[in-house]
Amino acid sequence: MAPVAAAAITLQQADGSELQLDHPAQSIITLSPHLAELVYAAGVGDRLLATVEYSNYPAEAEALPRVGDAFRVDLERVISLKPDLVIAWQSGNPALAIGRLQELGLQTWVVEIRQPGEIASTLEQMGAAGGQPEAGQAAAEQSRLRLREIEQYGAGKPTVSYFYQVAERPLFTLNCEHLVSQSLAQCGGGNVFADEPVLAPQVSLEAVIVKDPAVIFAPVLPGQADPLQNWQQWPRLQAVRQQRLYALPADEISRATPRMLDAIATACSLLHAAAE
Repeated sequence: MAPVAAAAITLQQADGSELQLDHPAQSIITLSPHLAELVYAAGVGDRLLATVEYSNYPAEAEALPRVGDAFRVDLERVISLKPDLVIAWQSGNPALAIGRLQELGLQTWVVEIRQPGEIASTLEQMGAAGGQPEAGQAAAEQSRLRLREIEQYGAGKPTVSYFYQVAERPLFTLNCEHLVSQSLAQCGGGNVFADEPVLAPQVSLEAVIVKDPAVIFAPVLPGQADPLQNWQQWPRLQAVRQQRLYALPADEISRATPRMLDAIATACSLLHAAAE
């Protein structure tokens, strides 16, 4: 991939400030699996020097050197690789590690995707950061198109209640502020625990039974046992009675990337099949 002419690039930081790059980055390190995936999706994967554990998509990401995981950053390793740009995850990486990278003079772009539409804007910025703005814009437009398709699932249809099971024991879910919940809201999904005060609250079995959702979702990893099997003990639950218990691919639904929008589209089709 031939480099483009040098130009100043402005990247929006998660805290609302801006990071200025004097020229496109030729070498990038990402500190989260979803950030590595976004770099590839934006067309600048050939700029990626290293990433963190569990970066498994696309296949090229698995072969990259590791600099820790999302919660532990090997600062010495990052520094030794001399990247032009480090892309960090605000809510996942340790704040002290991010601060230390900045103190050491490394260009550090701190990203947080809070709304489904921000997947597209992040792709645009990543393409620009790696010197391929047109590739980033093309990927962004595909994500916006996917989001419009998701919105169309719910157009003119009633809200469908659902419970999203993050973990079974103890039982955790998501509130309305989480990206998954906001994405499902685009197609008319009604999170029965939307009003919980924390992003990922622990809830009781009794509370789920009282809410009686029409659909229950849970993420599942390849080879993992069905995380929804135990709900069969509660046949009076609407979702169980009508067999609307759906496992969604964990990596896709849990990472803020274009593949997440694909998983959300699948979930939306299941929600509205329930409504019909």
